[in-house]
Amino acid sequence: MKLPDFEYRAPDTLAEAVVLLASSEGARPLAGGQSFLPIMAFRLAEPTMLVDLKKIQELRGIQVSEQGVRIGAMTRWREILDDPRLKAAIPLLPEAIEHVAHYQVRNRGTIGGSLAHADPAAEMPAVALALDAQIEAMGPKGRRMIAAQDLFVGPLMTSLETDEIIVAVHIPAGPSNRRYGFQEFSRRRGDFALAGIALSYDQDAQGRAANIRIAAFSIADTPVRLKAAEAILNGKIVDASTIAAAAAAASGEVDPAGDIHASARYRKALVGTMLTRALERAAADAR
Repeated sequence: MKLPDFEYRAPDTLAEAVVLLASSEGARPLAGGQSFLPIMAFRLAEPTMLVDLKKIQELRGIQVSEQGVRIGAMTRWREILDDPRLKAAIPLLPEAIEHVAHYQVRNRGTIGGSLAHADPAAEMPAVALALDAQIEAMGPKGRRMIAAQDLFVGPLMTSLETDEIIVAVHIPAGPSNRRYGFQEFSRRRGDFALAGIALSYDQDAQGRAANIRIAAFSIADTPVRLKAAEAILNGKIVDASTIAAAAAAASGEVDPAGDIHASARYRKALVGTMLTRALERAAADAR
């Protein structure tokens, strides 16, 4: 199917991109384009102008410090996977990205594009939620920080203004005793998950979990925190009995829709299974 007619602009600076987006009500930013261009081909979106962000160096790069990690919005998945610092600092991030689509897509897709697209079946929105990430955005009114939990408001919908651009993702540093877990299940490797879990928690000297954050994806209109499961685990040793109780609570607190790929009942059970596996992996992590 042919793309609709549109004006194409490729600014060199972030400031120029913001001006272009504000100049036309139908202007939209283009990051990797792995999701947005197919949507345009199906005429589900018909922007009058595409503002390609590929030349803007300010939107690229990975910075790792004692305060945490900053990843420019136009940083590609492959660049994140290839950075050994992230495997040491935040292993959840590269582990989840290994599941993003296929090799070719990871060579072009960007972290900011995924967050702005806000697909409820995508990995990165849930990872951002599990890592308590802050999303830096810029528009005509200046820069602002948006908590990951406030960014996603519906399927393919965010709290970004139409003239705002995601600049970077900020992930706060965690203590050395932080554990991570990630699991998803799809019909084929690279397909969208039928259900998935991203989580992090801190383990104290007695082996008890604290500050646990569990995000489920592909089971609702946005990634969701599993608060009932978190409450069961917080302050407890993550062992077989607490994992079983948390998994049962997780299955009970989600209300997924059924479709041609899986029934609602199957997805509910799958959430519990994915949480069990993710917790077992995190508990066995001896970092």
